[in-house]
Amino acid sequence: MEFSMLGPIAVTTGSGELSLGPVKRRSVLALLLLQPNTTVPLDQLIDFLWEDEPPEHARTVVQGHVSRLRATLAEGGASAHGIELTTHGSAYLLRLPEELIDAHRFGELVARARPEAAPADAVPLLREALGLWRGPALTGTVTSPAFAAAAHALEERRLTAVEALARAHGALGEHEQSATILYSAAVSHPLREGLIAALMRALFRTGRQSDALEWFHRTRRLLNEELGVDPGERLSGAYEEILRAEAAGGQSATSGRGAGAAAGGGTRGAGADTAGGTDRSAAAGDGRVPAQGGPHASRGADGTAGATGARGGSGPAAQAPRLLPRPPARFLGRERQLAALTAALTTQSTGESPLAVVAGPAGVGKTAVAVQWAHLYAAAFPDGQLFADLRGFGEGDEAPPTEILRDFLLALGTPPERVPTSAQAASALFRSLVADRRLLVVLDNARSSAQVRPLLPGGLHCATVVTSRSRLDGLVATDCALPVGLQVLGYEEGAALLGAMLGADRVAEDPAAAQELVALCDGLPLALRAAAAQLTARPRWRLARLAAALRDERRRLALLSAEDTGIAAALRMSVARLSADDARLLSALATSADGHLNASVAAALAGYDDPERTQDALDRLAEMHLVDEEATDVYTISTLTQLFARDGQGEPGRPGQPGGRRDGGGEAGR
Repeated sequence: MEFSMLGPIAVTTGSGELSLGPVKRRSVLALLLLQPNTTVPLDQLIDFLWEDEPPEHARTVVQGHVSRLRATLAEGGASAHGIELTTHGSAYLLRLPEELIDAHRFGELVARARPEAAPADAVPLLREALGLWRGPALTGTVTSPAFAAAAHALEERRLTAVEALARAHGALGEHEQSATILYSAAVSHPLREGLIAALMRALFRTGRQSDALEWFHRTRRLLNEELGVDPGERLSGAYEEILRAEAAGGQSATSGRGAGAAAGGGTRGAGADTAGGTDRSAAAGDGRVPAQGGPHASRGADGTAGATGARGGSGPAAQAPRLLPRPPARFLGRERQLAALTAALTTQSTGESPLAVVAGPAGVGKTAVAVQWAHLYAAAFPDGQLFADLRGFGEGDEAPPTEILRDFLLALGTPPERVPTSAQAASALFRSLVADRRLLVVLDNARSSAQVRPLLPGGLHCATVVTSRSRLDGLVATDCALPVGLQVLGYEEGAALLGAMLGADRVAEDPAAAQELVALCDGLPLALRAAAAQLTARPRWRLARLAAALRDERRRLALLSAEDTGIAAALRMSVARLSADDARLLSALATSADGHLNASVAAALAGYDDPERTQDALDRLAEMHLVDEEATDVYTISTLTQLFARDGQGEPGRPGQPGGRRDGGGEAGR
């Protein structure tokens, strides 16, 4: 039985990999593996599993996961390997031989390696150690700060081993091998100055002086843009060494560790094999830097190596990415919002990268507006259009920034093996690659400003459109985003949409019924499209017949659904992101007779005696567009939202409705 932490959390036996269950259960195992043969307090497990305030039943949740893990390990034959998961009061202990954990074996191999004193022995030891990695450490655990810190610590150990392996090859005079190893790590960690300095020296020793100097200037620019600092002593020292060596006639730069570090140099002069000259790299299989994206790769518009794009490079990777989904079918109206996006995203008067947030209630057509505008103005962004669904209000977890950035970097021509594993490094590389390009980024279905910020390009000629059910006030405050609000359709616009879906003649037969359908659908395009789908499937029905069916409030939400889409499903995802208290308040507001209320009425309906608590909760519901603040202390709740919440579907604990965290956002504890 073997336990894996250096990549996806996994337990493997002779008959295959054990099924570990949901994310939090794998996270419990991960924390126990981080502290093997040590009692881990229940409170520490709770701190790791929930980023914010845990739910009231957190202890029960953890106890259930431990119980299932114990059974899973037993079924896999844990006892035969001396493995036992035991309870000690309010703590747990995973007792096992530590050599069964890949992170432990990694540490043992690295400790035995002596890259300077015995480089020939160190190379196979370090290669074996690095071969244990199967991806980013602790993949599959919850995205809490505690696990992020633990993963970062493991990644630091990996990078230390990479640097040691490069030093061992350098001590053997194998500078090409050293440069190859450092290159991939430097692309993934462009702000790690010691790593870049080592790469610069390795490149110089192979005669690639211009590449070495370019890495310095590229890193200096990133440090200034990302951190507002100048290069440190190690990076500046490597740069000065290379300049002095070139001035002295192309002698090899030293590493600062004495002659042993540069042993077996065999370095060529300054004029031999500089960037743009002959590429001596072989195929990727021999361990050298492949031609695509390697030290001699073509430069993109930002001048960085290894990043082909619309303005640099050639072949398929040089094609500008076109990731937009197809234009929305039968798109009508929204001229004012489209004009607002045009004004915000196609002018350069502010000297900033333009950003707009299209916000509105579920089903109002935010994605359609953003995608329609993107297609209309695609020609203004010749270097490409990127699109990503952030899944902020989807059935599962929201999309992590690393996943989206990986897709973007691959679309921009970055080789898969050179995509950084950390969100910070990937974000920095993304901004660097697009800094001088005319690129459009569409980020759909965002849950929070924090989810969006790592995905924003930094170039003045890059524009970003974000859609969300939340107003994303944070982006407005910190990134000067222009808010573009979407409201429901009026009677004429709604009837026009029905006409576009069903045919103008069918709607013209009964304009009064068409107007009633718009009212029964609250003017929401999603609901109107679902109603049109019902009528399309029943060509003999008149509009009045569907209107009569929709008057039955018990059937309305069901009728306004079509397979995998519908207003009830959309509202469910909005309510699932509420805290338990806010969801209960929404259910209380649903009992309002006419959907109009103020803070006092809301407090009475919910049974609250704290005016501030009520006002704060109403503000959060308004921010999520579940209620609408028409004027100061005048709120309305739409009929469809009332029906959804009144049926109990908005209450915590209902199927598909996990209770939210108490801070008013986020996925509930499981």
